[in-house]
Amino acid sequence: MAKILMKGNEAIGEGAVRAGCRYFFGYPITPQSELPHYLAKRMPEVGGVYLQSESETAAANMVFGAAGAGARVMTSSSGPGISLMQEGISYLAGAELPCVIVNMMRGGPGLGNIAPAQSDYFQAVNGGGHGDYRVICLAPASVQEIIDLMADAFDLADKYRNPVMLLADGVLGQMMEPVDLGEEKLVQPPEKEWAATGRKKGGPKRLINSLYIVPEECEKHNIRLSQKYAAITKEEQRWEEYQVHDAKMIIVAFGTCARICKAVVDRARQEGLAVGLIRPITVWPFPAGVIARLRETAEQFLTVEMNMGQMVEDVRLAVAGKKPVHFYGRVGGMLPVARDVLAEVKKLYNGGAV
Repeated sequence: MAKILMKGNEAIGEGAVRAGCRYFFGYPITPQSELPHYLAKRMPEVGGVYLQSESETAAANMVFGAAGAGARVMTSSSGPGISLMQEGISYLAGAELPCVIVNMMRGGPGLGNIAPAQSDYFQAVNGGGHGDYRVICLAPASVQEIIDLMADAFDLADKYRNPVMLLADGVLGQMMEPVDLGEEKLVQPPEKEWAATGRKKGGPKRLINSLYIVPEECEKHNIRLSQKYAAITKEEQRWEEYQVHDAKMIIVAFGTCARICKAVVDRARQEGLAVGLIRPITVWPFPAGVIARLRETAEQFLTVEMNMGQMVEDVRLAVAGKKPVHFYGRVGGMLPVARDVLAEVKKLYNGGAV
């Protein structure tokens, strides 16, 4: 099939539709507004529902209702809007309701700006709201990967009965790239015996709940959730390796930063520097396993992010103090420039000498 040119935000919408999503509730905010705009037209074409909520808080609770009824449902926002959704996301995780949440990250904190950033990493990988919970978090690095990961996002949500977040930055939302959509097929979401669609004769009650008043019952629920998160951590770590087979320095970057760093690796190799790249595709669960393996051969690590240093903490945990872990970042909507990252690589590679 011939490739077509698509903007990242529109690709998210099309990927969701092709994954069987038929319900979208959300509210416009830059830099993801093209996504709800696209779905406002696309959802009715496939018999789905698009509804612009009065707020992001309302959108999250609408998702709760549709997910509780067994539908494939999603919402999207950026920065401040995702913060407003956090109570609802905690309820979704507590009630074990599958859904997909898109966060097209922008500069912060506060209102910040509408330029791309990666400063919502802490919020995404550590739950973000109240209570002990986790959200599976996928980080694409291209428009094609957005299309591919949307299907995975809904499948993972249903597999583990857990919210899944697609975490991208404003560059990926706004850029246009050729994509292969493949053949459009009718996706039939799996039947969900737990969904609140009415009690079958002689069957158990179907109750969607995250309220456990008795402390012993709440503890039991939390322990069971933690066991699920442990299984996800074991089974679902995803990453891309690039030129790591003999690398003495490993760069770790995700999303747009990883694209920039791949060019840095190529330039470093041209200058005889053994540099490689690990690109986390799941930022939760973080691919700590591959970092632990490479720490035995690499001499040092460098994380490159569009924030003041967030994923670097997960890299340090995985390296476990066995090798140095450095950080290079740009913030406020500024992107790292390949030549500047390469200069940092050379300085560290030569023991700190400029």
